[in-house]
Amino acid sequence: MTHLSDRPGGDEGVGCDAGPGLSGAALDRLMPMHVWIGAGGEVLRAGPTLQRLAGAPLLPCAWTEIVTLRRPRAARRLDDLLQMQGVALKFTLNARPEIALKGLVVPLSGGAALLNLSLGISLVDAVGRFDLTSSDFAPTDLAIELLYLNEAKTAVVGELRRLALRLNGARVSAEVEAATDTLTGLANRRAFDDALSRLVASDLPFALMQVDLDLFKAVNDSHGHGVGDGVLRIVAAVLRSHFRSRDVVARIGGDEFVVLMVDFGDRDHLLAHASRLIERIEQPMSLQGVECRISASIGIALATVSRRPSSDVLLQEADIALYDSKRRGRGRVTFYDQWQQRRRAPGDDAF
Repeated sequence: MTHLSDRPGGDEGVGCDAGPGLSGAALDRLMPMHVWIGAGGEVLRAGPTLQRLAGAPLLPCAWTEIVTLRRPRAARRLDDLLQMQGVALKFTLNARPEIALKGLVVPLSGGAALLNLSLGISLVDAVGRFDLTSSDFAPTDLAIELLYLNEAKTAVVGELRRLALRLNGARVSAEVEAATDTLTGLANRRAFDDALSRLVASDLPFALMQVDLDLFKAVNDSHGHGVGDGVLRIVAAVLRSHFRSRDVVARIGGDEFVVLMVDFGDRDHLLAHASRLIERIEQPMSLQGVECRISASIGIALATVSRRPSSDVLLQEADIALYDSKRRGRGRVTFYDQWQQRRRAPGDDAF
């Protein structure tokens, strides 16, 4: 049987000396979550970490007011608790019922008992909630190693999460860059082709509008590519502001632009929209002290609910309509089916 002095008093805090050669401070350091129980079931001393978890001094009271034995069976009397010496016990802290504790009880002289408790599965949660440090545990407690492992795991997981975010951000940036025309900031040919394929596969009606700048070569030849690039950027800004955010506006090369107008309205609406776009592009542009004047020709191909041509067919139709606009004097809009009608008319020389 273990022998500890049950003399009242003590050298540190509330409670008693722990016996010859073992001060209360030493007992607190070796077992910071102990409960020293007198023969009558009263608590003579409680470890500092246990009191910290409880949030208040634990004296004077009965041991059953501090903890509740859950397994292997309930016990309200000290004699019943002592019958389970050497058995792994499961408790909950009454002041914090969510905190699960493990415990072991040993008898002391005179009918007293020493109950040594430790944090089980509640360890990590309790450390975070109560800001526990290594000084709150016995030096030999495996909780210290578990804390270090948890901190290391947290650091590694945090770093992996930050790395994943950086990699994901880099991936997103790379994808955006790969789909963007570097000169104008519009979608590029790759992004346009992807959007067109998705629309063709859907059941949404849409218009494919091909825009080619008129007189742009003369600007480049007369004022150089620096001014020409500035004109392209201005045209891109006009296109971006002229269409809805859900429409796809792309530069597919040189002075060629395309627009996918999703879920468009009627033909009259499209014609008016395209005509206003030409008017805006024809407004004089001032760049590097030079006034530039250009225009635009537009060809439009339609995909309706009942008519779903392939991507290649739509591009060919819009291209034919575009060059019909150029052939008939530039600065105008042509629908593909209008070109078809003129082609069938007697005496027409279309292509």
